[in-house]
Amino acid sequence: MAAPLPDGFTHLDLSRAIRTAAVRVPEKPALVCDRGTLTYRQLTTRMDRVGSAAVRQWGLRAGDVVAVIAPNRLEYLEVVAGLSDRGVVVATLNPRMAAPELSVILADCQPRAVLIDPALDDLAETVRAAGVPLIAFGPAYDALLREAVVPSGLPVVPEWASFSLCYTSGTTGAPKGVMLSHRSRALMVLAMGVEYGCFGMDDRFLALAPLYHGAGFVFAVAALSFGGTCLLFNASDPEAIVRRIAEGDVTGVFMVPTHFKRIFDLPERAFAGLADRHRLKAVISNAAALPQRFKEATCAHFGSGLLHETYGSTEGGIVTNIRPADIMDKPGSVGTPFIHMEVAVRREDGTLCAPGEIGELFCRGPYSFNGYLNRPSETAETLRDGWVTVQDLAHVDGDGFITIDGRKKDMVVSGGVNIYPVEIEAVIARQPGVAEVAVVGLPDPEWGERLHAFIVPESGRPVSEAGVLSACRENLAGYKVPRGMTFMDALPRNTSGKLLKRTLREGITTQP
Repeated sequence: MAAPLPDGFTHLDLSRAIRTAAVRVPEKPALVCDRGTLTYRQLTTRMDRVGSAAVRQWGLRAGDVVAVIAPNRLEYLEVVAGLSDRGVVVATLNPRMAAPELSVILADCQPRAVLIDPALDDLAETVRAAGVPLIAFGPAYDALLREAVVPSGLPVVPEWASFSLCYTSGTTGAPKGVMLSHRSRALMVLAMGVEYGCFGMDDRFLALAPLYHGAGFVFAVAALSFGGTCLLFNASDPEAIVRRIAEGDVTGVFMVPTHFKRIFDLPERAFAGLADRHRLKAVISNAAALPQRFKEATCAHFGSGLLHETYGSTEGGIVTNIRPADIMDKPGSVGTPFIHMEVAVRREDGTLCAPGEIGELFCRGPYSFNGYLNRPSETAETLRDGWVTVQDLAHVDGDGFITIDGRKKDMVVSGGVNIYPVEIEAVIARQPGVAEVAVVGLPDPEWGERLHAFIVPESGRPVSEAGVLSACRENLAGYKVPRGMTFMDALPRNTSGKLLKRTLREGITTQP
């Protein structure tokens, strides 16, 4: 029998953090976007009304699932916070998915209701066909909130209960619903406030990433947890992003490598005077490896002492971070373990790897997931004795800095030798005219697998195949030099922007 909780115990959750911030700064702007502004008082009132409508009008109970399908919009965070106040689990779904993909997810999570952006007609039809009640943001949603009775109190929701449901992007198969607890998100936000230094009450955080994504959501809500202001910015135009930062009121921004590439493709005039006008305290990169040339460009255009590169997963949370002081001294590294996080790199037999030896990365900490929805066997493969693995390969250097060496499933075995494509990709990416590169293993009757490189040239800059091969021979062992090369306009990616190496392999092996 579990021991009773101490009398003074208080459950952790993000909604509580927003509410306590609202007591301190009720009239301060909490959320700002092109459609308007919500103060903390308005935000918490709307959270109350969403929660009340869920219980009284929709008949929802703790543990029920509600799906949200929308791009970033003002109502997004109030829905997630207001429903989670009542113990409802919110599935944050990608609005760019195709109808068949949505059908699979609806069948998996069985939502009691779906809240959707009114512009997503095709997905709305899929929801209706599944027989799930549908509420569109806009007049119908606003009417529900007006009719809702503000509750006099809130139920106690255990901090270990699931807070949200994020679906993995399905690069290797059907998407899996990752169950994230209230406790994991609340503790991670507290650690973020300490690590990044841009989430205080006087800070204004620019949220560019989609809120349906685990990282995009937690970086946006972190600002609200401390009484800061979250600026929801939907423009994808890189020049508009640079202009917004140059206005001088943004103190933090989270970007994925695609943002960096588009920004640094701009002509030099776009950055004129930027270093003197911006007030950034932190620039945070996550979701994929940030090429070294973008790190150098960030330091050149925004200044040194700002850039963090964070490594993590939906399942494990934030796992490592390389701080600004180390970003140039440790090229390719993702830093050291994040606050309250343990990291171990292990061999196949479970023993710890020696410094410099590549193995499978495991992490253990308070930000880990509760498991995959309806998938006990996959949960057991990922969560082992409290340690999480998403089958990433890594090594640790003599100073304790961690470098990611690719995915275990992407490792190529040629002639009995293990080859890690990320090492080859790094060499090719440095060559003139290369915008993107992916290296995979293809079936080979003699060697088992042979290396093949897929290269996207920069616009208007041809890439020399002979030059790429020469660079590989100069920097790599002979068995790591690609045996074949394909030039293409773009690498295949899913709706979350993740590279689909499986599609590359299949495209070559199925050619006549």
